Amino acid sequence: MKKLLLLVLCLSFVIGAVYAQELQPTANPRPIELEVNGRAVTRTRDNMPAYTFTKTPTSLMVNYYDYMIGSYNGIPLRVIPSDFDGGYFMTYHGRRTPTGTRRVFYAHLDAMGNLVNNNEITAVTNNEGYPTVAVDPVSGKPMYAWHCNADEDPEFEVQFTSDAFMTGISGLFNELQIIADGPHTIIPPVGDPSHDNEFIWPTAQIGPSPVDGMRRVYVAMRNSVTHNSTAAPSENVYIAYADFNADMIEGGVPLVWSHTTIPEMDQWNHDEDWRRPFHAITTDNLGNLYYAGYHFAYDAADNAIDEPGVDVFVCPNYGEGTWTRISDYGQIPSWNPAGTPGGTGYFVGDGDVPYPDDQLVWSMANSSHLNAVTDNRGRIIVPGMWAQSTVEGGYWAAFQTVKSWIYNPAIDEFKVVEIYPQKSAEDTFNAAFTPWDVEAPWGEPEYTDDGYLSPEVIFPFPHWDESLHSDAMMFHYNNIKVSEVNEEGMLVAVWQDSQRAKWANENSAPEYADFAQVPEVYISVSANQGDNWSEPILLNSVETPEFANIKPMWIYPADKVLFVGMDGDRKIGKIGFMFYNDYTWGSNAIIPAAHPTNDGGEVMFMEMQITFPPHVSNAEGTAPAVAKMLNPNFPNPFNPETTISFDMPKAGTAKLDIFNVKGQLVKTLFDGTAQYGKTSLVWNGTDNSGKAVTSGVYFYRLSTEGHSETRKMMLMK
Repeated sequence: MKKLLLLVLCLSFVIGAVYAQELQPTANPRPIELEVNGRAVTRTRDNMPAYTFTKTPTSLMVNYYDYMIGSYNGIPLRVIPSDFDGGYFMTYHGRRTPTGTRRVFYAHLDAMGNLVNNNEITAVTNNEGYPTVAVDPVSGKPMYAWHCNADEDPEFEVQFTSDAFMTGISGLFNELQIIADGPHTIIPPVGDPSHDNEFIWPTAQIGPSPVDGMRRVYVAMRNSVTHNSTAAPSENVYIAYADFNADMIEGGVPLVWSHTTIPEMDQWNHDEDWRRPFHAITTDNLGNLYYAGYHFAYDAADNAIDEPGVDVFVCPNYGEGTWTRISDYGQIPSWNPAGTPGGTGYFVGDGDVPYPDDQLVWSMANSSHLNAVTDNRGRIIVPGMWAQSTVEGGYWAAFQTVKSWIYNPAIDEFKVVEIYPQKSAEDTFNAAFTPWDVEAPWGEPEYTDDGYLSPEVIFPFPHWDESLHSDAMMFHYNNIKVSEVNEEGMLVAVWQDSQRAKWANENSAPEYADFAQVPEVYISVSANQGDNWSEPILLNSVETPEFANIKPMWIYPADKVLFVGMDGDRKIGKIGFMFYNDYTWGSNAIIPAAHPTNDGGEVMFMEMQITFPPHVSNAEGTAPAVAKMLNPNFPNPFNPETTISFDMPKAGTAKLDIFNVKGQLVKTLFDGTAQYGKTSLVWNGTDNSGKAVTSGVYFYRLSTEGHSETRKMMLMK
């Protein structure tokens, strides 16, 4: 596959108030300027999933902080398990008055979407920001973290608290803990230590624990200080983790925190070369901790470094193991159509020389606020934008699409999946949706009647004006999120689009005049763990009555779709959303401001019931049926140990045996009653007598009541 440095839109930028602590744009090349006579992507509303509002958009609070009100790289709206009456916990930052202090809030909504509590988490008026929340799936108790300056030195800290949440009463917060006390010392693998590091922008995730009866909470924080030769941002990560159970949270027992960093990212922060990462934390049910996303790279002479850019950093053993990076090139081949019939290439470089086809690709860009999730197969899913780009690093802002990449650790494979727009199933010429070639005959560009290239385009940002905030709008405003995958394989992808507003304002197009002040919400759904996506649902103040007089910004889905039932072969799910209703479109909080008056907006909640289309994956089939209970071991091949897991549809007897190639029993890993759900076991390469076995192929067999499955694995010493 063609290789390309992955870039984002960034220009030199003066950071605003000291306490704002927003992510910093950087001095990268601009998007390549190009006048586009495009047309809208065909909105096939007949194929849009059916939906209803189970809770119409509802204001929770007037908020005078109008930028990215939730987490940069996480989900700030979490489902409360039905065993604890359901509903949602939410967190955001905001100001109650135009000149007030930015504070961190929590909200509790019941199963009907009605507000139970909505207030500041702390009692001290301190400048707080970018909160995160995770909910314990076993006890339903929420945990929160955010950054602020909690001591006398100028560096920020990250604070943590949990809510005892007993008998449906929320807001029973335990004593605050500092889990990242700046400044920090970081020792890179090569070179001198640094002592001024400041880790902020937390994202929390809860996974299994190696301690019986416990879960483990992880909080990933990123460095706002850089030590590379360019002094450009390179946010290495610092992860705090602690084990807990419900009794500890109810009793207010302080958690005992440990920490880990990724040595390779610590090196990036200190190198002569410059690498900028955009990653998010996620976990699986086997004790693997992941930090997944993408990065771009320059050498000290400001030349692009050609290297794989989509990354999965993995740490086994519940964050206590060694970090390893798995990377690949995330580019998709593209081509250069003639600008007019019989003319030269539409995309040109220096001297108006057209780029040859092999210099153009679709490349990941403008995805600094992505998140990451794992699915029921243990795969990692990361959403983002892909732009028409050059192998030298530039890209065209008018040509951006929404996709995701999926990494499958069982087969060590990355793939890119189109979310929107998607190429036709009949198109065997293009590798991906190609805006100037959306109908047969494939491979031939489409033109207007007067002979101009006529691409179908979208603009997947919550504002149309690229020039906002010193030309850094696309860096600050991108916000594509996916929910986690529920047990039925259902998830949603959410982003915003302003293409019709862009045409109304930049081109004075009369047919789009009604959209001049209208950001739109797009919601695409998948019934099969992200292998296929629906045509998106569109919500806006012109065509959606429930959105009348609302300018939606910074929209986040809840972490899970709630399975409701079936309509024939279609799954029905319910999911909540948090967003901001911006009174005046564009952020006043980011300096330079989009508009001069801090007139604020509203924190909003809504909930929708959606009928998911019946997808069948082109590559891997639908989610495994209950009959498939035995999962692939990981890693495979392995040395010295591997994890084997199986899923029980209900509690019952089970036996897990390991055999050699002669069919001789080597080890019985499990023999007893297994509970409903996943059971994970580690084989350390020994037999029943504790003696180490030799390298080679082994088989593991699960036997349950009336059911047996066998898989193969390899031990390599």
